[in-house]
Amino acid sequence: MHKLKTLVGACTVALATLGATTSAQAATWRYAFEEAITDVQGVYATKFKEHIEANSDHNIQLFPYGTLGESADTMEQTQAGLLQFVDQSPGFTGSLIPEAQVFFIPYLLPETHEALDSFFRNSKAINEDFKEIYAQHGLELLKMFPEGEVVITTQKPFEKPADLNGVKIRVMTNPLLVESYKAFGATPTPLAWGEVYGGLQTNIIQGQENPLFWVESAKMYEVSDVITFTGHNNFTTAVMANKRFFDGLPEADQALIHEAMDVAFDHIMEYQKGLSERSLEKILEQKPEIEVVRLTEEQRAPFRAAAKDVEAKYIEMTGDSGKALLEQFKQDLEAATAE
Repeated sequence: MHKLKTLVGACTVALATLGATTSAQAATWRYAFEEAITDVQGVYATKFKEHIEANSDHNIQLFPYGTLGESADTMEQTQAGLLQFVDQSPGFTGSLIPEAQVFFIPYLLPETHEALDSFFRNSKAINEDFKEIYAQHGLELLKMFPEGEVVITTQKPFEKPADLNGVKIRVMTNPLLVESYKAFGATPTPLAWGEVYGGLQTNIIQGQENPLFWVESAKMYEVSDVITFTGHNNFTTAVMANKRFFDGLPEADQALIHEAMDVAFDHIMEYQKGLSERSLEKILEQKPEIEVVRLTEEQRAPFRAAAKDVEAKYIEMTGDSGKALLEQFKQDLEAATAE
């Protein structure tokens, strides 16, 4: 085992060095993400690839979910330099970068497409503060973007936190997300994504949360009876590069990568208009009997109240750095919603 680790380490250094020394020439860059090629992250990655390849001699290899392991595997491969780019939700990087859990404070992000677009484009917290934090972990944060309103799918309907008592809701391995569902009255159950469908099928868990396009794409509706719109969050993801790789690139390549990220951002924000509605239509075509519940503002009130406890937990987990980031986050949100 020791010899194997040594060999892997030597290969990692060799690959990283090769990438740095040949970056001025045509190169092949590897980019992994957490969804299928036809899902939001895949659409974003495809647009990025198209722009890079149309404007340089570089090639981008795309690796959808499952081709290189789970999220922890692709993050490890990126930090080691085996992957140049990775798209991963702060939900999975929350243990590595505690401050990134700010995206899981319920009812913090705006609900309108226009406000979300403005926030992710212009936020100082995202585009400056987070970049510095990610850099400390060997990652160059290139872009964050929203993927869609999160809904909760369950076996039985719920209208208030008490209705979720004893209900096991699958969550990503994210400490603050665990706290969120505790505050909502449920029993949060961290589970690898590959085990979720079977877990719902066998009643190991009774619910899960995701954007509607993912509920439709991954066929979560087949093993759920109710879809509930709580308005508590919008799924966020982050595209990162191995920092040593990125810093070793010529300025022209760095500029091209940033340009391609901006082009892909514009594309994905346009692509998402009406995506949830289209996904719900497809779900209802496949399973007309599924119950769709939209909580009223009055029904959401106790869930909103619970969010204050989650915010306090966030500050407790992250200390002064998290508190400062949250304050900047709120300033940026105020500016985005005031436009």
